[in-house]
Amino acid sequence: MKVILRTDITNVGRQGDIKEISAGFARNYLLPRKLVMEANEKNLKLWEREKVKLEKQREETINDAKELAANLEAKTYSIKVNLGENGKIFGSVTAANLSKTFAQAGFEIGKRDILLANNIKEVGEYEINVRLHPEVTAKTKFIIAGEIEEA
Repeated sequence: MKVILRTDITNVGRQGDIKEISAGFARNYLLPRKLVMEANEKNLKLWEREKVKLEKQREETINDAKELAANLEAKTYSIKVNLGENGKIFGSVTAANLSKTFAQAGFEIGKRDILLANNIKEVGEYEINVRLHPEVTAKTKFIIAGEIEEA
């Protein structure tokens, strides 16, 4: 099914692109959420009129994301974890833990937007990428500190 993307969709395309996608994905997910519209003559004409307004909104969204990125990068975040006798972390620090830390600092960052290759299993300082927009990624610093737990 050919569709016009009304917004940027991760792993599909950017706003305004005309893409061929599976009919089920379009019918069940994209069309009900008004993320796309079917690519026919009527909708192509409508898209041309709507394009200017959406481009302005897109620029505002990118500027907001850049501002949020600057705020995130300005701080260093820390997480305290429990350590065993040999100084190893019980379990690991995941994207969900990092998301909670951001929430405590006043930022709403979803765990799927935290680009973490592997869970953190050692104490130390880490630089973590956070995707705020498909075009804006912030690099934040996290310090994982340990507390030795006594039995």
